[in-house]
Amino acid sequence: MFDLASRAPANAKNDILSGLTVALALVPEAVAFAFVAGVDPLVGLYAAFMVGLITAVIGGRPGMISGATGALAVVMVALVADHGVEYLFITVVLMGILQVLAGVFRLGKFIRMVPHPVMLGFVNGLAIVIFLAQLSQFKFIDNNGNLQWLEGTQLYLLIGLIVLTMAIIHFLPKLTRAVPSSLVAILVVTLLAWFMELDTRSVGDIASIAGGLPSFHLPQVPYTLATLIIILPYAIILAAIGLIESLLTLTLVDEITGTRGRGNKECVGQGIANTATGLFGGMGGCAMIGQSMINVNSGGRGRLSGISAALFLLAFILVASSLIEMIPLAALIGVMFIVVLGTFEWSSFRILGKIPKSDAFVLILVSGVTVITDLAIAVVVGVICSALVFAWKHAKHTQVTHKDVDGSRIYYLRGPIFFGSVQNFLDLFDPSQDPNDVIIDFERSRVADHSGLEAVDTLAERYSRAGKTLHLRHLSADCKRLLSKAGNMVELNVIEDPDYKVATDTLG
Repeated sequence: MFDLASRAPANAKNDILSGLTVALALVPEAVAFAFVAGVDPLVGLYAAFMVGLITAVIGGRPGMISGATGALAVVMVALVADHGVEYLFITVVLMGILQVLAGVFRLGKFIRMVPHPVMLGFVNGLAIVIFLAQLSQFKFIDNNGNLQWLEGTQLYLLIGLIVLTMAIIHFLPKLTRAVPSSLVAILVVTLLAWFMELDTRSVGDIASIAGGLPSFHLPQVPYTLATLIIILPYAIILAAIGLIESLLTLTLVDEITGTRGRGNKECVGQGIANTATGLFGGMGGCAMIGQSMINVNSGGRGRLSGISAALFLLAFILVASSLIEMIPLAALIGVMFIVVLGTFEWSSFRILGKIPKSDAFVLILVSGVTVITDLAIAVVVGVICSALVFAWKHAKHTQVTHKDVDGSRIYYLRGPIFFGSVQNFLDLFDPSQDPNDVIIDFERSRVADHSGLEAVDTLAERYSRAGKTLHLRHLSADCKRLLSKAGNMVELNVIEDPDYKVATDTLG
């Protein structure tokens, strides 16, 4: 019903108008994330401007929007609280350097290792996070300093304006696609609230966004080893979260637009953007899936959309702050609710009963961990769970058949020998029941890691203790070299080796 994939053609007009729409939505988000991180609102706005502009110009995914994000803000808050904002700035610089190195060493390709259930869980969890983040606008601070839910007229007015915003965004494209429906919705609701003097909160009620141009600011910290020890753990975590969120968002935009971004180039772009932002008093950032979806939905496809969004945001800060502060929060909440509806993979409910239970579990797990912790942890947990499930399934695939030839028994092995399958592999053989000469053929098997090598060692020792000779056929040269180092191996012959490498911590 709600489709985020815009069918508007890629052109300069659509890029500029979608950039304006994104810039309007960026303002409250950047201010809110600055508050989360415990810094001045302008620190968040400058980050949104600089990260957005630089990644739009040199990043690897045209049409993707970057800026200050909540996933990074929740990590920054402890650093700011313990050491101050200057330590945040130098941490963001180091974070950027680490991200550049990740791109230079082409680590962006590892995003391809994220399984599809993890992607679905990431998207669904993120949609829930975006939705929950909007609920704070339904609360107010009472005279005792406590948060309370809105009631009565204020609540009904807020809901009414949100519904109006969502209705315009949904139905206007059926009439015309000349202008982004999100932009029209924001303008209509703002004019309605102004002319009717509606008592509803606006952007200006959160904080003033007026300010000047960002200026160069070398972080005022002691440049010592002690400082590095403080900031390095935060920088590593921030760099990892930023790249994971950016590369997953890149993949999602790729799917929606039917094009392909460049992951390693995006790593470099994000890194340069964050390094520069830290030197200009910004809090750093990464790709923003919500704003990227707004941009795509509004027709933004090229780099101009991200560039215009950043420049419009700067214009708001410099000259149009009073006008932007008039926008009702209800209009921006409505835009984000549409993003939630379009981002959430509703097909997940339909396929849960059709896909393997392990995939369904990973999908639900990643969604839940995303909501409870953050995106990076959720993706790492999902990938680890998927890898363990894969290992468990393949551990049961090791099989053996045999035949007796001229007094010897030949075992034909199938399936990989690795840490998950070694016990099953060892259970396949019983030296006490075998003849004196045994051959194991590895033509349709492979020793994949050091655990597999140890299992072969163990099996050879069992046959040796039983006074029998074991031959290994079609084992790799790499395995042969490693096995020959075992002094307790007796009468072990390796025949007709193929050429492949085994993953082992013994090498190198």
